[in-house]
Amino acid sequence: MRDQPEQQAPPVQRLRIRYTKRGRLRFTSHRDFSRAFERAVFRARIPMAYSSGFNPHPRISYANAAPTGSASEAEYLEIALAALVDPAEVHALLDEALPDGLDVVEVVESPGGSLADLLQASHWRIETTTPRAELEVGVAAFLAAEEVLVERMTKKGVRSFDCRGAVVRLAVVEDAVGTAQLDLVLRHAVPAVRPDDVLTGLRATSGVEPGESPRLTRLAQGPFDEATAVVGDPLAPAVG
Repeated sequence: MRDQPEQQAPPVQRLRIRYTKRGRLRFTSHRDFSRAFERAVFRARIPMAYSSGFNPHPRISYANAAPTGSASEAEYLEIALAALVDPAEVHALLDEALPDGLDVVEVVESPGGSLADLLQASHWRIETTTPRAELEVGVAAFLAAEEVLVERMTKKGVRSFDCRGAVVRLAVVEDAVGTAQLDLVLRHAVPAVRPDDVLTGLRATSGVEPGESPRLTRLAQGPFDEATAVVGDPLAPAVG
């Protein structure tokens, strides 16, 4: 009879972490990042809690990672620890252990509950090479449509879905040097609608092309305020 696996002690602390994907590291896949992060916590000697079973692994919960190729200022995960540690110390240790571009921005103690449930919407910036006038025509056509069907290849084959319903805000803005960009707020829906789905929908409704390889950057993700259409901070202390 096979021996029963050792049962690990329950975590004594949970920390929530905000990190970025910048520069060339935006091409890091979620699988590559998870391997890099596990190596970082090992090198930093952070006292991780481990799962029980024959193949224990560090307790790390990833939440709504950005698509490969997208930069992000607002990626989140939660770690479980076997000992109490100052969040500021974990911040410093991880920042030193991770490569430049995968940068830890904030570490806070978890108040409990589900981190994923707080990530209700995302705010994106899409850099394009399309003239502002063309983008404005495309945005107007997209927003006027009640439904915009797009297709995407999934593990189960090609799937068709509406990308319009998840769009809370889509507007043309300019950066500091006057280049037209798209400002996008997306609700996190099922199926998940990504910024590139919205660009596909823009082409479908107006024929407007956002140029070659538009650059996608997630600026924020978190709780969504319907009244103000603002994406909040999931690490902020609860009010009330």
